[in-house]
Amino acid sequence: MDEALFFDTMRQGLWVAVVISLPILTVALVTGLTIGLLQALTSIQEMTLTFVPKLAAILAVFWVSMGFMTQSIVSFFHDRIIPLIVGV
Repeated sequence: MDEALFFDTMRQGLWVAVVISLPILTVALVTGLTIGLLQALTSIQEMTLTFVPKLAAILAVFWVSMGFMTQSIVSFFHDRIIPLIVGV
């Protein structure tokens, strides 16, 4: 395997990782900002108030987007990694 093919495969793998993690990270950011804004407005500084809703939102989005994540990883392996292993 030459260097260009290796770096191209790594680039595509990192891009798949970014695309897969984007929904979860976006929901965590929006939920954290919303709860933080509510805490600032009400002067409530409870740590579990940010943790529990953020965890629930992350789990919900993970459950909803699990099929998309699996399909993305499987297509990356099928289109890119397996041909490299087989030697096509």
